[in-house]
Amino acid sequence: MGMAAAEWQFHVLAVDDSLFDRKLIERLLQKSSCQVTTVDSGYKALEFLSLRQGVESNNDTTVLSTSPQEVDLIITDYCMPGMTGYDLLKKLKESSAFKHIPVVIMSSENVPARISRCLEEGAEEFFLKPVRLANLNKLKPLMMKTKLKNQKLEEIEKLSKDANGTIEVEPEIKDSAEMGIKILPLQSEAEPKQVHLQVVQQEEQTLSNNKRKSMEEGLSADRPRPRLEGIATAV
Repeated sequence: MGMAAAEWQFHVLAVDDSLFDRKLIERLLQKSSCQVTTVDSGYKALEFLSLRQGVESNNDTTVLSTSPQEVDLIITDYCMPGMTGYDLLKKLKESSAFKHIPVVIMSSENVPARISRCLEEGAEEFFLKPVRLANLNKLKPLMMKTKLKNQKLEEIEKLSKDANGTIEVEPEIKDSAEMGIKILPLQSEAEPKQVHLQVVQQEEQTLSNNKRKSMEEGLSADRPRPRLEGIATAV
């Protein structure tokens, strides 16, 4: 068995009240490298899927257990006592957990109205018995599609669990006053001109002060010094 066959081994649930037909469909599916589980009634099919049918307890509700079985395809006989293949099909399509699983109906009677009703309810195929290997080979694309969808759902569920288990700590944003940061206002286009004007005014003020100081120093140098000729010095 190659790597691809081992990787894409499908699980099929076969439902038929006839032991002969169950053995036949099991043998054909195993030739197609499928894992096969067989049950003899629609009720047992629901039990295997962990889907409890409300009719048993006179209740119309459907209860899903916490550990449903993973199945890639369900193939069921139409005429069965207690629950027909059509009834099983309806129950599966009403379940949010199993409505994506492809369902194939088998029957030894070629009744067009029955076939149409099953296809309208959501059956992928309707095979007339005896089922042949060529019929089952047509189902591989359906099973592969279901397998990919299940794997994608598992990945999404795993990512969801990982995300829920990780607590993201958001960085604390402190107020600018607490951090001692002075936030300066944005400068407009007119502000550079105002700054330049202030610099020019400061330079003019400095020049004016320097000129005034120089003038004062010049005046003090030109003043006559007091004469000391009439002053006698005592010895």
